[in-house]
This record gives sequence, C-alpha cells and structure tokens, in this order.
Amino acid sequence: MRPFLQAKATAFVKTELGTGPLRVLMVACEGAVSPPILAASPFGPFDLRPCSGLDAASERLAADRFDAVVVAARTVDARRLPVWPALSQAVAEPALLVLTTDEPGADLVMLLARRGVQDVLPISTDPVEALPRALRLAVERKVQDRLARKAYATDLLTGLPNQGQLIEHVNQLIALRQREPAPMAVLALRVEGLATTEARLGRESANVLRRKIGVRLRVGVRSSDVVASIGVDMFAVLLSKFQDPQDADRVAAKLAASLHPPFSVSGSDMAVAVAIGIAHYPYDGKDAATLLRRAVGLCASSQAQGRAGFASREERAPGALPSAANDDQGSDGTK
Repeated sequence: MRPFLQAKATAFVKTELGTGPLRVLMVACEGAVSPPILAASPFGPFDLRPCSGLDAASERLAADRFDAVVVAARTVDARRLPVWPALSQAVAEPALLVLTTDEPGADLVMLLARRGVQDVLPISTDPVEALPRALRLAVERKVQDRLARKAYATDLLTGLPNQGQLIEHVNQLIALRQREPAPMAVLALRVEGLATTEARLGRESANVLRRKIGVRLRVGVRSSDVVASIGVDMFAVLLSKFQDPQDADRVAAKLAASLHPPFSVSGSDMAVAVAIGIAHYPYDGKDAATLLRRAVGLCASSQAQGRAGFASREERAPGALPSAANDDQGSDGTK
C-alpha cells in the first residue's frame, strides 16, 4: 500500500478504536455465565462492562458506544438471537461474539454469521489467551470491514443509501441547521417478517422483500428526505425539515400504514410488522451518530406491530402514532 494510503488507513483505525481500552459489553443471559476475560491481555486492554440479559443489553446499546459485545447464552437461547430486537444495533458498529454453553454446531454458526455475528465459540474457550485473541480479531475485522465499506455509499441489495451515507447526510444537514435553525428528525424502522420470508421462500425472496419495503418508504417521503438501509432488518429516514414536531409522528404513521398491505413475493403474500423510533434534533442529540443511536434504541425497545393492524410508537409519546391527516398514504397501493 502507498505510504499516503497506509497513513490514511492507520488514522481511520485509530479514529474508529480510539486510544484507550476496547469497550466490551459482556452480556450474561439466563443459564449462562460470562467467562472472566483477562482485561490486561496483550490483545487488549479491555474495558469490560457486565450486563445481565438481552433487555438490559438493548438499553446499554442505545445509551452508549461499544467496540464489542459478547453474549453468553445457552445454546438453545443462542438460536433465538436472530429475533432479538436489538440485534441489528449490536452488529451495526460493535463486533458481536456469541458464547454458547455447548459446542456450537455448523448450522448455528452459519445462522448467526448471516445475521452479522463475528464469531460463535463455546463458553469453555480459554479466557486468558484464546478468547481475548478471538475478541481482538473480531474487532479488527469489523474495523477493516468499515474501512472497505466506507468507499461505497449504497446498499447493493436495496439501492438505498447505506448507514455511512446517511450519517454524512445528517451531518451536512446539522451544519446547515446551525446557520438556519429548523426542526429535523431521524426515524429508525425495525421490520419483522424478513426472517420468516427467508425461511419460507429463500434468501433471494427476502432480498426482494427488502427492496419492495425500500420502495414504499421512498415513495412515502419528500424528495428532500433521505431513506437509508442500515441493517438486515433496519431502515432509517432523515426528515430534513418540518414545521411542527408532531409532523415527524405523522410521517412515521404514514410510513407504517404504507407497509400494512402484504407484499407479493415469489407468488406469496408476505406481511411485515414494524417498530419506529424517532429522534429529534437537537433535543435527542446534536450529532448524527447520537441521533441515529437514539432512534435505533427507541425502535429496538418498541413492540413491533402491524401484521393485523399497524401501530408504531416512540418513547416520548407512548401508544399508537396519530394518523397522517390530509396526506397521501405514501404508497401507490400496489404490491
């Protein structure tokens, strides 16, 4: 690599990881105990933050930044991780490792790897050398993956901007809002039903469903707004400007309603459910990363509803979002 590019890559890695210890969220699920990783390991140092259960982990992920997340779980519970509402958040920035009470089989390893998990190991893995090494390698792989993805601004499966491009859009808009104050908001949408589609019809059909969801969301907002794909089951919307804070709620309700009609995929009608979190600038954050983390945390902690009647909510206003008054549905109604 040329010296200039090597210097840029090194600077990027330092920026991503910082200069202090790696911050690791240690999650112990029921029936499993997190191993005592050596904090002063030569593969560290590690700043270990213990946490009990996935619900508590969801709250911690919404409130803080981590370089890695280690989930210790019974093998049978590890199989249910793909439906954990905060999984997309746990694999978006941190490197996620799963430790199981039994030796993980190839089917479990592949299942979790396809959901963004970096490694799956037995809890009995040596906590002095082997586990710290695996943890460090997982973090380094995640950094290198972000370095590679930084060159691309589009999610290839949906054609929508990816998370990096969304962050750039938000930061640019924040710079404008500092000169020209006006309300803006970031919406995070967690969609349930993609895993069911993949199980029934295959991965390509699930990808088709993701693209169709993206189309409906794009139709439901203005051309000045940004719809992005930020995870396997996550989308985000940047509302660039509105008059009343409640306008963000109305847009969220409209988008939820647009996803209500079933989608025609491979000859089958597939329904989805959605949970929506809303982060308002500047009340919920003054930078893109904080706003997105807040919105994702809200939707991860919300009950996804919709297959039999949609409702979405944000922490600030519990309950169903209001209907979008005097507004189009945001979808052409076609499947």
